[in-house]
Amino acid sequence: MKIFILVGIVVFSSLSSANAAVYEVKPNTALDTIAEVPWATLQPGDLVLIHWRSTSYNEKWVIGRSGTSAAPITVRGVPGPNGELPVIDGRNAVTPPGLNFWSETRGVIKIGGSNVPASTSASYIVIENLEIRSGHPNYAFTDDSGAQQTYSTSASSIFVELGENITVRNCRIHDSANGFFVASSDDAVSRNILVEGNYIFGNGVSGSILQHNNYTAAFNITFQYNRFGPLRSGAPGVNLKDRSAGLVVRYNWIEGGNRNIDMVDGEDSLIIRNSPEYRKTFVYGNVLIKEDGGNNQAVHYGGDSGTTADYRKGKLYFYNNTLYSKRAGTTVMMRLSTNDEQCDARNNLLFNESAGTNMAMLAEAGTLNLANNWAKTGWRNSHEGAAFTGSVTGGGTMLAGTVPGFVDAASQDFKLLNTSPAVNAGTVLHPDALPVNNAVRQYSRHQTSEIRPVSGPFDLGAFEFAAAAPMQIGTASLPNAVFHRFYDQTLQASGGSGIYVWSVSAGSLPPGLWLDTATGIIRGRARLKGTWNFTITAQDAQNATATASQVYTVISRLHS
Repeated sequence: MKIFILVGIVVFSSLSSANAAVYEVKPNTALDTIAEVPWATLQPGDLVLIHWRSTSYNEKWVIGRSGTSAAPITVRGVPGPNGELPVIDGRNAVTPPGLNFWSETRGVIKIGGSNVPASTSASYIVIENLEIRSGHPNYAFTDDSGAQQTYSTSASSIFVELGENITVRNCRIHDSANGFFVASSDDAVSRNILVEGNYIFGNGVSGSILQHNNYTAAFNITFQYNRFGPLRSGAPGVNLKDRSAGLVVRYNWIEGGNRNIDMVDGEDSLIIRNSPEYRKTFVYGNVLIKEDGGNNQAVHYGGDSGTTADYRKGKLYFYNNTLYSKRAGTTVMMRLSTNDEQCDARNNLLFNESAGTNMAMLAEAGTLNLANNWAKTGWRNSHEGAAFTGSVTGGGTMLAGTVPGFVDAASQDFKLLNTSPAVNAGTVLHPDALPVNNAVRQYSRHQTSEIRPVSGPFDLGAFEFAAAAPMQIGTASLPNAVFHRFYDQTLQASGGSGIYVWSVSAGSLPPGLWLDTATGIIRGRARLKGTWNFTITAQDAQNATATASQVYTVISRLHS
């Protein structure tokens, strides 16, 4: 992590303007509080580094300035010695007296909308490597005038009131009413929002359906590589709720929520509703884990305002997702609000722990086209019976069975075994998805991604099976040892999963030397002179049948 930060500074300096400044908030220095950063006068290219400390920063502020594409304003946490992110805690937080902004009860960090600095919007802002928490009505704070206030029921860890080209990356966002919130209106919209590699969990208000881990309305917003965890205990909100145009949800881990994803009408913004991008939404490569209890629907697309004329009335492209339902009762893959909402669903892997007859494709309405999905034998078009007014086509392309062939569902490893019926069972993507929304990556636990292997037709679900390369030990020989002199050699291996268990499978090492079974390092001090022959074996930690061995000879001499 330290290397990453240093490299980031060097690259940043080469791109930013000559007047860009670096502000380091660090314990035991002249700039040891966040309030001392000149937030009201930040310039394009400025970098604010907030160093980890053992206690939280109980401070809150607004970013009402703008960077540029080449020189964004960046607020970056510098992790602690064990990777700990600096903590920005909204509980008893204090706003710097030099700032004045509206909607102060709505967020711990706020973007756009301030009197000092004079700003309606902010643009080209990057927030990364921070833990931001506790913008919740249970907590109070001190505003810029010194008065104490309580957070509103719509407060969030990060509140974008109006912003463009905003990136939030590698943050922990929790213990707020809403985790991440982006607002838009009929007069102006937030635009070009990227949310990637974050851990968003534990938000919501107990007993209220109005607060969520994520609640956003913007023009062009992408969620990728994020881990969404369950909401606050007793909070029945949605995990990822969105009212945007140009929405892409890809390669995320979304676990829990009344629904996993809720994509509904842009009720507050005519600009969003009139956009052509409002009619196309792409959701692919995600892992959706449906917990028991609450709503039986994993995904909702359409609207919830009751004004059906404002609903999305477009097409949801839903492909290469893995849905795993723990529900004891019924599960519904998705709800389409009206028959004017359509979905093209292909290459998805839909598994529920209960009987196959408990899995349905649609709720009560909508137009769904299925292509090459897998579900348990007995799946249904709908659980609604005669009340179902929608249509489901493509059922003949469905694969059905009892088990989908996960590596280890109990430990949430939803990658595929080579015997899985989902391997090479997919079809080509809808032309509308190509080339921009091709499924070229896959989620990597947690909060990152990897290239999705290319091996024949698409596999079903969020992960592509790829046979591991054969294992081999790359260290051909070992140097001789010198009597009583420290010996330290690292064995190299390749192939398999990349994680190995090392052992001496024949013979023995020179007395005084020992092998670290986890790292493949041979170290110690030889205690006897002589010649020792032995065999080292590397075993794949995730596949006990995959091994590689190498014979070595080491001579222990009195002198080198």
